[in-house]
Amino acid sequence: MAIQEIILKDLKEAMKAGAADKVGVLRMLNSSLLNEKIKKGKDAVLSEEEEVQVLSREAKKRKESIEAFNKGGRPELADKEKIELGMIEVYLPAQMSETEVSAAVEKILAGIADKSNFGMVMKAVMAELKGKADAKIISDKIKEKLG
Repeated sequence: MAIQEIILKDLKEAMKAGAADKVGVLRMLNSSLLNEKIKKGKDAVLSEEEEVQVLSREAKKRKESIEAFNKGGRPELADKEKIELGMIEVYLPAQMSETEVSAAVEKILAGIADKSNFGMVMKAVMAELKGKADAKIISDKIKEKLG
């Protein structure tokens, strides 16, 4: 079952249960997925990878908002964003831990001849780990290893 179908099913259940916050988040996710379909063209169907990319973008927005609200001294808004992030992460594949990312980066680095170009290394690692780990963690681990 496609992620969007699961979201729509959960949306109906949340509407029946009267969970207004959950309904809002699920509607936003559905809208983001529909907008991505519109970008692709008429009668387009999103692959599971494309659906995950859309949801990852939405999760990233929430993480950035949480950071900004915490820096701005607005913990109540950061908490609201954390709740939304938790709802979004339900539909995303499980993310790798920092130690798993570190091990994967080491393995990929072993197969790369030119380690001096950060961009090329990042591209190679992201090709392997895209959707499985947060890009910021990947970037930090690469910087640490190339150090």
